[in-house]
Amino acid sequence: MTSLPVTEQVATSPEAAAPARRKRRTAEPQERGIISPADRRRPLIQYGLPIIQVLLFIGVVIAGVGPLLWLLKSGLSTSQDILRGPMQLWPSGIQWQNIPNAWNQVQIGSYLGNTAIIAIGSLISTLFVCTTGAFVLSVLRPKWGPIITGAVLATLFLPGVISLVPLYLTILKMPVLGVNLQNTFWAVWLPQAAGAFNILVMKRYFDAIPRELIEAARIDGASNLRLFTSLILPLSKPILGVVALLTVIGSWKDYLWPLLVLPDPKMQPISVALPRVAETTEISLQMSALFLAVLIPVVLFLIFQKQFLKGVGMSGGIKE
Repeated sequence: MTSLPVTEQVATSPEAAAPARRKRRTAEPQERGIISPADRRRPLIQYGLPIIQVLLFIGVVIAGVGPLLWLLKSGLSTSQDILRGPMQLWPSGIQWQNIPNAWNQVQIGSYLGNTAIIAIGSLISTLFVCTTGAFVLSVLRPKWGPIITGAVLATLFLPGVISLVPLYLTILKMPVLGVNLQNTFWAVWLPQAAGAFNILVMKRYFDAIPRELIEAARIDGASNLRLFTSLILPLSKPILGVVALLTVIGSWKDYLWPLLVLPDPKMQPISVALPRVAETTEISLQMSALFLAVLIPVVLFLIFQKQFLKGVGMSGGIKE
């Protein structure tokens, strides 16, 4: 029996063939874009594409930041400058005193405090209802779960105007309790908590959590409460941040429902109070008050935008 030469043995050994296989595995095709590499080398595309990108970026910045900057400019101008030249800068100079005057004369601080109380209460009630409801429907999975899920989903197809009158009558006289919640913050907190969209979003996120983790926790003796607080909620931080941010911004800009259930001016949020005080306030102070009211949601989004975008982009409860 003849043996192979040493060179052939080395060439045909698995150790020698491994680098070749590694090279073939690592050589992956590049992702193709809308514009091919050959087209990118053309002068028209090479120089025209960056110009188009810069123009689009400038347009997006103007559309997004432009109204906020104009509101700031108007809030630091006189009423005459706003009426004579809305697009001029400061013909009469910057009126820095408009912001403290709006805070004191229009009582922006009091209205912002009411708005913060409404937003925080709506946040707590919404997170409690949507997390517990989604936990029951997604993790505990009772027999009547699909029926409740379908009923919750069906409410999304009803316009808000249809449920406005029944909801208002319910606030005037609560079932079973028989109390009137008008001119109380509970009248805003409770309807805000019963949002079908947040419950379904949270349920969809809980469905993506692997059942193996839940079963392992049950084998270790975890109760439903321990399972909810120690496993489900820590894994759901991204979607909790998204729901929290949407709830705060939604309650901050809500106008119709607080106008109906909070007729007392001392209880009204900023969204309801500003149109009411506009009749007796200079337009420059109105613009300053509007800028202060808009600034807080914008700052909140800029602070938590990473968590918001992460929660929106994640399709599953756990990344593999």
